[in-house]
Amino acid sequence: MLEVARYEAERRVVGSVVVSVSLAAFGGMMLLVAPGLLEQVDLTAYAEQLPPSLVESFGLEQIGTLAGFMAAELYVFGWVFGLGTYVAYLAAGSLAGRIDDGTVELVLAAPISRSRLLAETYAASLLPVALANVVVAGVVYGGSVLIDDPLPLADVVAVHALSVPYLLCCAAIGTLCSVLAPSRRVAEGAGAGAIAATYVVSVAVTGSDIDWLGAVAPARYYDPVAVLTAGEYDLGGAAVLLGATVLLLAAAALRFREVDV
Repeated sequence: MLEVARYEAERRVVGSVVVSVSLAAFGGMMLLVAPGLLEQVDLTAYAEQLPPSLVESFGLEQIGTLAGFMAAELYVFGWVFGLGTYVAYLAAGSLAGRIDDGTVELVLAAPISRSRLLAETYAASLLPVALANVVVAGVVYGGSVLIDDPLPLADVVAVHALSVPYLLCCAAIGTLCSVLAPSRRVAEGAGAGAIAATYVVSVAVTGSDIDWLGAVAPARYYDPVAVLTAGEYDLGGAAVLLGATVLLLAAAALRFREVDV
């Protein structure tokens, strides 16, 4: 049972560790520079000079506080954009890579259905999600305590817990690209590009007459700034992301059944 998931997860251990350590190091660096920077520079006044749509999109209203600074620097850029893109890229190369190198035929020769192969491969791509959440949450909360400005533990836990549906959706987008694209390279580009493009669109249309276009972006339903600065947990957004994940995986499974491998 779950042999494919275990095998695929083992292949992702090194990359997951590198990503988790990199994000943790970036978060730790931000915590180290934050006290001096917030004391010497009025970041709130600086943010007020920026276009309102930009301030709203990147959650810069509270950047003058440690919670707002960490939310904007680590979670908006590093988590929503960076980790989300990476997870989609990783998932997109999974099945497409097996199809490209012909190993998928060997796997399917065993008593395993295509739906199960897709599900276990998708599950393995979530290793960096789990590892990064655990490692970075510990560094962020522990680091805030060390600099004598502790962030609320409940909010730190919530900002990571609520990121899971978002990252699950990113991985599902990558998985769908993996079975739609003609090659691994195209799949990886499409998966990462889909997250990046929808994020840029969401930012560009915020506050405009076509703000509704931003609804296609998974990032629209996860707001780390609201969690860390106001303790607001968008459970509705998490439900939308989980529903989208199920639909995307169902579409990927249907497509994979028809793919000529």
